[in-house]
Amino acid sequence: MLGLPRSTQVNRRVAKEKLYQNASLTPQTRAMIKDQIESVFWRNKLADSTMAISAGETAPEIQIFEIQLRQKELDKRVLPAIAKAIPYKILFILVFGNKVQAWIEAAGTFYNTDWQPPDGFTLKFEGLNLDAVYENLARQISGGRLGTDGDIEEAVDRDKQRQKLERDIAILEKKLLREKQFNKQVELNGELKRLCAKLERMG
Repeated sequence: MLGLPRSTQVNRRVAKEKLYQNASLTPQTRAMIKDQIESVFWRNKLADSTMAISAGETAPEIQIFEIQLRQKELDKRVLPAIAKAIPYKILFILVFGNKVQAWIEAAGTFYNTDWQPPDGFTLKFEGLNLDAVYENLARQISGGRLGTDGDIEEAVDRDKQRQKLERDIAILEKKLLREKQFNKQVELNGELKRLCAKLERMG
């Protein structure tokens, strides 16, 4: 599916009990892993020992974990909890039925692709070292929200600001539709235009 060299393959099942041991999980998160996840597989290890690429400073290795789900939605607290239990950068591939989805963390924020059929699912593993490979994966998986270059942490920060603006605009639009007083409509419309202009400047 990902077209990685055979030398990177691990294909080892990870017992959910191991995740419980390695992470300080709340009973609630533990129950979510038990109820929502069918199985976890460590599929690939990207490292200077498994492929012709240099280790990175923040990503000395990248692990690829495939998570088979019992339901289509996985609680948003589960992947960060699993990521904390493993001291390496992780690319998560979620599988449910005949669809797959990629998840990755960048500067403390998780991004994901849409659900796709495995045949049409591709990611490019490009970069001079594993730091660059990981950043490029994050930019691909974010669906363009993090741009194509520049500092990744700044890109994540801009994206958070953009998402907040988008939420504020949506709230204002609803208020404007409900507002009956003309003066208030003018005021809300002015604020809406200001926020839309700010969003446009962010690109």
